[in-house]
Amino acid sequence: MDDSLEASQSESLDVINPPDDDLSMEIDPPSGDNHATAEDWRKALHKVVPAVVVLRTTACRAFDTESAAASHATGFVVDKRRGIILTNRHVVKPGPVTAEAMFVNREEIPVYPIYRDPVHDFGFFRYDPAAVKFLSYEEIPLAPEAASVGLEIRVVGNDSGEKISILAGTLARLDRDAPHYRKDGYNDFNTFYIQAASGTKGGSSGSPVVDWKGRAVALNAGSNSSSASAFYFPLERVVRALNFLQEGRDSSQDKWQAVTVPRGTFQATFVHKGFDETRRLGLQSETEQLVRHASPLTETGMLVVDSVVPGGPACKHLEPGDVLVRMNGEVITQFLKMETLLDDSVGQNVELEFERGGTSLTVQLVVEDLHSITPNYFLEVSGGIIHPLSYQQARNFRFKCGLVYVAEPGYMLYRAGVPRHAIIKRLANEDISNVEDFINVLSNLSKGARVPLEYINYKDRHRRKSVLVTVNRQEWYASPSIYTRNDTSGIWIRKTALPSNSQVPNGVASMDTSSSAHVQEESTDKDSSADMEDQDTSAGSGNASVAERVIEPTLVMFSVHVPSSCMVDGVYAQHFFGTGVIIYHSEEMGLVAVDKNTVAVSASDVMLSFAAFPIEIPGEVVFLHPVHNYAIIAYDPSALGPAGSSVVRAAQLLPEPALRRGEDVYLVGLNKSLQATSRKSVVTNPYAPLKISSADSPRYRATNMEVIELDTDFGSSFSGVLTDENGRVKAIWGSFSTQVCTNHRSKKKRKIKYGANSSEDHFARGIHIHSISQVLDKIILGVKGPSLLINGVKRPMPLVRVLEVEFTRTLLSKARSFGLSNNWIQALVKKDPVRRQVLRVKGCLAGSKAENLLEQGDMVLAINKKPVTCFNDIEDACHALDMYDDMVAKLEFTVFRQGREMDVQVGTDIRDGNGTTRVINWCGCLVQDPHPEVRALGFLPQEGHGVYVTRCSSGSPVHRYGLYAQQWIVEVNGKPTPDLDAFVNVTKEIEDEEFVRVRTVHLNGKPRVLTLKQDLHYWPTWELRFDPETAMWHRKIIKSLEARDSI
Repeated sequence: MDDSLEASQSESLDVINPPDDDLSMEIDPPSGDNHATAEDWRKALHKVVPAVVVLRTTACRAFDTESAAASHATGFVVDKRRGIILTNRHVVKPGPVTAEAMFVNREEIPVYPIYRDPVHDFGFFRYDPAAVKFLSYEEIPLAPEAASVGLEIRVVGNDSGEKISILAGTLARLDRDAPHYRKDGYNDFNTFYIQAASGTKGGSSGSPVVDWKGRAVALNAGSNSSSASAFYFPLERVVRALNFLQEGRDSSQDKWQAVTVPRGTFQATFVHKGFDETRRLGLQSETEQLVRHASPLTETGMLVVDSVVPGGPACKHLEPGDVLVRMNGEVITQFLKMETLLDDSVGQNVELEFERGGTSLTVQLVVEDLHSITPNYFLEVSGGIIHPLSYQQARNFRFKCGLVYVAEPGYMLYRAGVPRHAIIKRLANEDISNVEDFINVLSNLSKGARVPLEYINYKDRHRRKSVLVTVNRQEWYASPSIYTRNDTSGIWIRKTALPSNSQVPNGVASMDTSSSAHVQEESTDKDSSADMEDQDTSAGSGNASVAERVIEPTLVMFSVHVPSSCMVDGVYAQHFFGTGVIIYHSEEMGLVAVDKNTVAVSASDVMLSFAAFPIEIPGEVVFLHPVHNYAIIAYDPSALGPAGSSVVRAAQLLPEPALRRGEDVYLVGLNKSLQATSRKSVVTNPYAPLKISSADSPRYRATNMEVIELDTDFGSSFSGVLTDENGRVKAIWGSFSTQVCTNHRSKKKRKIKYGANSSEDHFARGIHIHSISQVLDKIILGVKGPSLLINGVKRPMPLVRVLEVEFTRTLLSKARSFGLSNNWIQALVKKDPVRRQVLRVKGCLAGSKAENLLEQGDMVLAINKKPVTCFNDIEDACHALDMYDDMVAKLEFTVFRQGREMDVQVGTDIRDGNGTTRVINWCGCLVQDPHPEVRALGFLPQEGHGVYVTRCSSGSPVHRYGLYAQQWIVEVNGKPTPDLDAFVNVTKEIEDEEFVRVRTVHLNGKPRVLTLKQDLHYWPTWELRFDPETAMWHRKIIKSLEARDSI
């Protein structure tokens, strides 16, 4: 393992995530000092401490080397009159950032970035000095010349994020190599660092390293997590940059103007090597003597080329191992001297003399403007961030600067499998050399278009990867925008990236069907009415069972993606896959049934791949059962073409008779190659109770269900159908998920990391086809219900009458111990001699009609005087009410409660199959009506429960101020928000950068009041709502800084 990798594992930037707000100043007792007394240190720190600030920063977007995040760090005032704060580059951030500074007396003021060095780890914020009204403080002078080995220092900063403390140390080295933090992130180079054993930790980034005179001699930057070593950046280049900023501020009138700090580069990285090492590299002895004679006696080595960025000025001129001797005739052995010459020679030629393997060489190189290869804009598309490849990352990845770099994939690129740090080379068969090329190609693509994209990745740099990118058909995200940095205002200015007439509306032409058309041409000569079984037999294995050959043309492979902008109902992942079965197929409409662990929410992009015909087409979620674990997806049969429609068909459903213990069934499904796989199995339990505990973050879980268990299956990741020997479907073999504890280090298949101590475990069970068949009949017959546009035709969709109560089963042997009479036990045994159980109430959903009528522990003996022993009995009773067309009809329950038998009239609830159809994003949090699994916890706030926070975005105001998911917003600025409409009315009156007082109630019932600052520039308020009239999700801006976008 090389040194750089070892360093990357142990060295870290001293910046942390937001801690608690309990911050205070603490001064550790100074250690003994041979040069200064305790009183000297006390006086110095008395001046220094008031000038040190806690910086609360929020990186609003991923950019270059940084991710979107909120963090705490440190800074200090270096110019009180002009209002300038010095801190680290990784605190100022290369991309969009919002920040506040908090002084020792807890005064908070906004700060704005004015400079971040392209290479070195320092940057500046500005603030309004008049905003600090109640604190007396002085600026901290910079004294880089005072740094020396053995100097006693104090580091004043926000150490560990819990308090501002002062750590003592002694400077040990002035020539430490720049620390290497990450191989794909920010690293400093072409500079020395100062090292001391001060033991700084997260949050102390940007702290002043001061001497006993109160002067800053260095800037704290990072530390080694495996030791007490801390790394400080020397201040010579900081002083130079500060002088430029001060001169620029003095030359402007009454406000800050963008100031350019000249920075030059060859796009080459140098390291300092000792003379012994340079001799081994071939340095001539005469050259060594010349260098030693021209350098101070303390000089220990020379600068050696470590790496060269492809396409830069030094490319093909300098090579790793070259030993630098002179620049413009002057001996150069130190980074500071080299950088001074480069910064003063931007755009000019510089003569380099160096030795390569003992041979002296001379070359003329043009000094490039370092700012020109540091991106100052980005394209935001579908939640992704794309910008020119920066010098930082070009050096890390050994790519040319300016290539199209994916800082954050977002939804569209993530859906295609494009990773972070990818370099895009082609899109829609067009070469992409810069961001402008990408925008031009994107502007010519219609919504829903699927086009090839080629990219390379630094981990596999020699091979291009090709994927299919799908342009969003739904309005999941705002239209592509370009953000450009403005150092005058400190914000990034947004403008629309695409022309207003680009990306034509949805339609048949929006789908790229070239691949399927080619297949159709080849298939037109075949007899479209050929026998299905004969075609399957010729294509499949000769050993395939009859059931497999019959059912294969009805199977469909799902690939489901959930956009991050609409991850509602606690859905735990963005990508799902599984197998479904076609339950209806005609010229006008096709319907597929699949489990809800594959299609979890209606806000999804569904792609269907058919086993019978090589084509992939989109599907639309038309029905999500509110209780059972299945969904129904519609597709357009015309998209299959004549050849596809002739071979794709619906399965024959056989709801009756129900499966019995010991009955033979065939488990048939698809593997990832879309090949049918089957096995003959035996039903071991057709009425297995399903028990899935609530997850930490409430989301759908199947309840009140009996599932089918087999003696053998294909494992937890396999889904499909259960058929009889003739291929008639008796059940779907669906996937279920449950959150499990991982403390015992057990290895389970298909685990998805969920939290610190939990993960997702998946298993498969059989789901009786009876309920699916009932809903299908209602869809086909067009029973009364809300209309939904399916393939251009409005169709009434069924409503489902449910009893919003969760039940559990108790064996009659235990029920007798609870006092249940023998008469009832005999009646229940007679009703169901197999199960021998009674249903008990586990809990009622909060807000349901059964709440406060049925109590936990009630034994349900009968409904409408008919004995009840299983979940199907309760469903049948609910369905019986539909015959009377009475929306408020009630069921007469006979229950056994606390030793007494009683009758209770219980109302039912009517639910549709749409799922959540409206979500609002405010300050970066997604709010919605509480979904059923939230209400299943049995609690709703009395103050109002219609605004539930389901998800928060990194780098948003709610992330910065700690308004997290799993709680209700019940008040905003003292105004109640009982529902989403009231919430919209209150929040749209709040202006940009205005502080808001928010009252919340957590799932555990704990109330809380917090404040946050609204940021309409980077986080406008918007809503997504499903329109059944168009079967589309529409995005609407509620409030933003652009008046034309607000409603």
